[in-house]
Amino acid sequence: MKNYHLYIIYTLVAILFGVAFHLHNSKEKSIVDYNEVIIHQSSGEEMKILIPEAHARIFAIPEKISFSGEKVPMDLPDVRERFEREIYVNAYWQSNMILLMKRANKFLPIIEEILLQNGIPEDFKYLAMVESGLLNVASPAGARGFWQFMPETAKENKLEVNDDVDERYHLEKSTLAATRYLKASYGRFGNWTSVAASYNMGMSGLGKRKVEQKMTSYYDLLLNEETSRYLFRILAFKEIFEHPSKYGFKLVENDLYRLPNFRELKVTQSIPNLADWALRHNTNYKELKIHNPWLRSSKLTVANGKEYILKIPVN
Repeated sequence: MKNYHLYIIYTLVAILFGVAFHLHNSKEKSIVDYNEVIIHQSSGEEMKILIPEAHARIFAIPEKISFSGEKVPMDLPDVRERFEREIYVNAYWQSNMILLMKRANKFLPIIEEILLQNGIPEDFKYLAMVESGLLNVASPAGARGFWQFMPETAKENKLEVNDDVDERYHLEKSTLAATRYLKASYGRFGNWTSVAASYNMGMSGLGKRKVEQKMTSYYDLLLNEETSRYLFRILAFKEIFEHPSKYGFKLVENDLYRLPNFRELKVTQSIPNLADWALRHNTNYKELKIHNPWLRSSKLTVANGKEYILKIPVN
């Protein structure tokens, strides 16, 4: 047993020395720092190993970027710095970015199609990422879902919100509602950059700041911290998603999450108990709620003339 342990230790040492030698001779590294690790052997002896210390990477920030076909003025020092901040914050929050990339494979195709059908630039899919991380989150202020609609704004954009049903959690319907808001904002401001900013602070809020400061461009406005960073977060997600390997993310197809196949059932009558209903349709309450998150209680009340489509996963 002792010889087996020594064999493992010596193999590990050989690998580490190989890594150290490679780093030492790398053209990109003129100086290599090491951490000292002490291994206590079963014989009571100690072995010291020097492990090359990881270094944070400095990324080459692109000179030209755009949002929805509109040029970002990267020649302005504060614009470049704000963009760079969000690149480093998100590229080095690796756990969040990896999960977002895996999760995006489930939902982005649906969002992209709805944006395209409604004349909204594809870059707005990254706005949904910034809003929610593509999760059905709830904010302390009361916003809900991928697009973070407040109750009144949701109703204004034709979403149903009540005790049984909250369509802010319905991916397709909430994305369609978002396109309505974005179109209205574009009608007011005439450029997609301002539309994105208005999604964060409201059309009235952004319009007021433009009047007060006598500026029309988002990049020339002094705004609150959240809105000031908002578009740059969107741009950072776009940059990292479009060039993942540049920022150290090398996911392959098998790493990505996928939605199951569904069968859709039309419901025109109230369901007093969703758990019972699920069992009758060869699924269970958990699966029903996961894939129909807009169902917000244990029942579904259906008004006269109303109908709902429930998705049931096909095994």
